[in-house]
Amino acid sequence: MSAMTPMNPDQAEELYASGKAAVVEVLCRQQAGLVAVQQQNELLRQKVALLEQEIARLSKDSSTSHKPPSSAITRPPRRDKPGRGKAAGQPPNGEKRKQGGQPGQPKHNRELLPAEVVERVQPYGLGCCPRCESEEVWLVDAPPRVHQQVELREIVWEVEEHRAYAYYCRDCEALQYAEFPEAVVKEGLFKERLTALVAYMKHVGHASFSTIRKFLRDVLGVPVSRGYLAKLIQKVSAALEQPYAELLARLPLETRLNVDETGHKENGERFWTWVFKAELYVLFRIDKSRGSAVLIEVLGKEFDGVLGCDYFSAYRKYMTDFNVTVQFCLAHLIRDIRYLTPLPDAPTRAYGERLLQAVRELFAVIHSRAEHPAAAFREALEQAKAPIVQIAVDEVPRPEEVAGHPPPTAAQNMANRFRRHGAAYFEFITTPGIDPTNNVAEQAIRFIVIDRHVTQGTRSARGRTASERLWTIIATCAVQGRSAFAFLHQALHTLWYVEPPPSLLPGAT
Repeated sequence: MSAMTPMNPDQAEELYASGKAAVVEVLCRQQAGLVAVQQQNELLRQKVALLEQEIARLSKDSSTSHKPPSSAITRPPRRDKPGRGKAAGQPPNGEKRKQGGQPGQPKHNRELLPAEVVERVQPYGLGCCPRCESEEVWLVDAPPRVHQQVELREIVWEVEEHRAYAYYCRDCEALQYAEFPEAVVKEGLFKERLTALVAYMKHVGHASFSTIRKFLRDVLGVPVSRGYLAKLIQKVSAALEQPYAELLARLPLETRLNVDETGHKENGERFWTWVFKAELYVLFRIDKSRGSAVLIEVLGKEFDGVLGCDYFSAYRKYMTDFNVTVQFCLAHLIRDIRYLTPLPDAPTRAYGERLLQAVRELFAVIHSRAEHPAAAFREALEQAKAPIVQIAVDEVPRPEEVAGHPPPTAAQNMANRFRRHGAAYFEFITTPGIDPTNNVAEQAIRFIVIDRHVTQGTRSARGRTASERLWTIIATCAVQGRSAFAFLHQALHTLWYVEPPPSLLPGAT
């Protein structure tokens, strides 16, 4: 009989009649077998717990972590938002909404182009009434119906040829040529407007050099090589050196900044694109490091403003080492809290739900800002903040309550975060003008991610510098409501004709 084989009543009586020694031997074997089974069950429970943690980690998406939405392999299910349905113009009975304007929504019409750009007016009149064909019609003083058309000219470029004539010098007994103007030599084949167009297509339109070359060849009839187009970008980069340097020098003086970073590739090597978003300009910096050394180099060790950012370690180190005031992103905090809610252990799930509800109530107060005076709004924020901190620190489940999950648990990590840096999530309450989220920096860096997917990164240090400068000018012009193409054109003109370059500093003209 094996150690774990159950006995029937007859076998039990036979064992009992065998004497004390036989009973003790069987009981010892049974106990040893039971201990072995318990040990095996414990190992299996630990494996299940580890697998559940790994499943939770692999199940992270953009709503429960800092991963971008594009990292999702499949499209997430659509979430119905408040306001959708019949009240928002949705058709009844679950019918698919038609494309275009929706019932109840205001109509949007394209505004007419200004009269000063209209080169030709084609008038139309009536010889008779279109309804009854009566010829008794006369012109009245009423605004005409206007239909505008825009067309490209057949030739949209011109060729300017510079000729330096040859002269014979009797003293030298050799031919000597007249000198071309310095600006003509600097410009090369493409003049300033066409050079600015290439840079605009490359970095605003995210077009590759091959696509730009085809456009120039097929649309404009100007054949050039991709190598020449790369040289044009370097000319534009040189024209933007001073405007970029001015913004870089201005960054440490800002009172409010938002910072974020994203990956960048250069010949397959890993770099990072940093974005620094001020109120009236944006600056990009590509660096090999993702650490706090970049913050020290760009902002210095005595930065006295408030830094809006996510909870990445580089920002925490910079904050701690140099006593910098930081506003950690509440939107990122919500994602990290959401990660707790689907975890396998009930205490952690309950902790995450309570904390998530408290943060939602804080955002409800934030969204009602227009309804309260400044003092009352701040008091309401303080009241909404208190339960978040209390739940995060005092209601965290103890490690022994989380069966099968060795400490530190995910809930304990969240509690430790609030113990160390909890105040940095609420700087916006006492510091006017601070955004509780880092959305402005994430929005500013979004078009860089698109460019990365199209171009696959840069190829050299010169290309990296050109990208930094062009991205900065494009994003800053968008913030300031200026034309990026016009700025590029002006910067090239001032470079080639030795004039003061344009500036993007706030208040500059």
